Amino acid sequence: MARILITSALPYINGVKHLGTLTGSMLPADVFARFQRARGNETLYICATDEHGTPAELAAAEAGQDVRTYCDEHHVLQHDIGRAFGLSWDWFGRSSNAPNHRLTQHFAQKLEANSLIEERTDKMVYSIDDRRFLPDRYVEGTCPRCAYDRARGDQCDNCGELLDPTDLIAPHSVISGSTNIEVRDTRHLYVLQTKLEGRIRDWVDSRADSWPTLTRGIAYKHLDEGLIDRGITRDLAWGIPVVRDGAPRPGFENKVFYVWFDAPIEYIGATVEWSEATGADWKRWWRNDEGAADVEYVQFMGKDNVAFHTVNFPATILGSGEPWKLVDRLKAFNWLNWYGDKFSTTNKRGVFMDAALELLPPDLWRWYLTANAPEGSDTAFTWEQFQSTVNKDLADVLGNFVNRIAKFNEVRFEGLVPAGGEPGPLEDKLVADVAAQLVELTSQLDAIEMRKAAQAVRALWVLGNEYLQEAAPWTAIKTDPARAAVVVRTGLNLAALYARVSAPFIPFAAESILSAFGEPWPAAWPSTDVAAELSRLEAGRPIRVPDVLFPKVLDEQIAEWTERFGGAQGA
Repeated sequence: MARILITSALPYINGVKHLGTLTGSMLPADVFARFQRARGNETLYICATDEHGTPAELAAAEAGQDVRTYCDEHHVLQHDIGRAFGLSWDWFGRSSNAPNHRLTQHFAQKLEANSLIEERTDKMVYSIDDRRFLPDRYVEGTCPRCAYDRARGDQCDNCGELLDPTDLIAPHSVISGSTNIEVRDTRHLYVLQTKLEGRIRDWVDSRADSWPTLTRGIAYKHLDEGLIDRGITRDLAWGIPVVRDGAPRPGFENKVFYVWFDAPIEYIGATVEWSEATGADWKRWWRNDEGAADVEYVQFMGKDNVAFHTVNFPATILGSGEPWKLVDRLKAFNWLNWYGDKFSTTNKRGVFMDAALELLPPDLWRWYLTANAPEGSDTAFTWEQFQSTVNKDLADVLGNFVNRIAKFNEVRFEGLVPAGGEPGPLEDKLVADVAAQLVELTSQLDAIEMRKAAQAVRALWVLGNEYLQEAAPWTAIKTDPARAAVVVRTGLNLAALYARVSAPFIPFAAESILSAFGEPWPAAWPSTDVAAELSRLEAGRPIRVPDVLFPKVLDEQIAEWTERFGGAQGA
């Protein structure tokens, strides 16, 4: 039994997440985690809300709340919506909790002890009207590299360039919009990444062959351009205090650690939270000297997070000199766009997770977003493609197959798995075809190729419909009831197998099918003995016809949602 540690990029606390956030990190991580659990592997899927930094302060101010109260409420909100989507985190933590405070301060002290931190006087943007320094995301302006006019002070969302606020052209305050700003001196801590560049490159070289092209390209881009030392403190009130030897660091009493320093550490912090809640041993997942060397660690994130996870966070881990677990596979995703523009929490553009659940059951969204995962390039959400994918794949292929075979069994065999008859050449061919396709599906999920995995499981569903069409039990029942019994028994077993292999993608429908067929949940992954798998349901077992698994998306609904959320006309 393998041990698999999975983390997905931490969603910011500032409001409900949109579908782009879901498809670029949490959903594929969940599909992979469900797959690994089904195979019997010891799997730990960790996520958390990222609660420090500018987005939390700005969102709280807009809501008229103090930051702690805002974060308390929105952590629960994000947790509950994620669970409603079927996200099977083993723990959903908070970066503002005590374990992350302790660990962040610990790493800073270790880096300093290893001569990898120094104090520097910075030139930082100060807003005269706001009477405060403006860290990173409090400043927006024009990117000096690509001329995008909404670049943030830490990164340009258009070209991905990592920035400092002083790099921006025509900067302004996000708080007030004021351009009455100036550059002043302020003291901050820097991690000396330039001293770690060789070690980081060696580490990337050791991992890169197992990373997708997108991840590898971003990592080497930043290495080839030359690393810079990175500031890890900010002039903010909300965050993890800067300490030294257990006391506030002199001169840093009104500063906190930079959110991009503490947020990745929260992967470990959330695991400590899980450990404290369950009594499990967190160190065997994170410390190589405690058994974590045997763990395969897999991260999921959007491409805008890759630089931080292939350079900055590894610099923290490697620089500590301690035997912490580093990521093995890093699956990065491009962006899911909204009709040619980006989904945006800040600009409230696109469908958000809470609204999506008001419209349709979660499995429909899960399937569409996985089948159209933005792996090779950015992809665009359109209502028309969503309708076509859901109706053709779920309703017409899988839903139709399960409903047809279960209803026929109910009418002709009193709802019991029929006995009698012997499999023939058609069943032999089916077994061979299913076995080959099952190998393909397992291989693609192992490789974390989400689109190809969705194509493979859909191809399995198609085999069932083709088998029923050719075997025609509705015709056989008139002249050869034993033959009809074989076909129906095979079809019912095939439907149960479909539920098991589809569970990572559409868990709610899979559980509904297995419940109707008297099968256990959660489901185990099928063995390679497909003949045995298609004989799993014993004769005489009662089978219910499941409720409607996948409602069809209607043209009038698409028209209504286009009007409500926008579409091609409003992009």
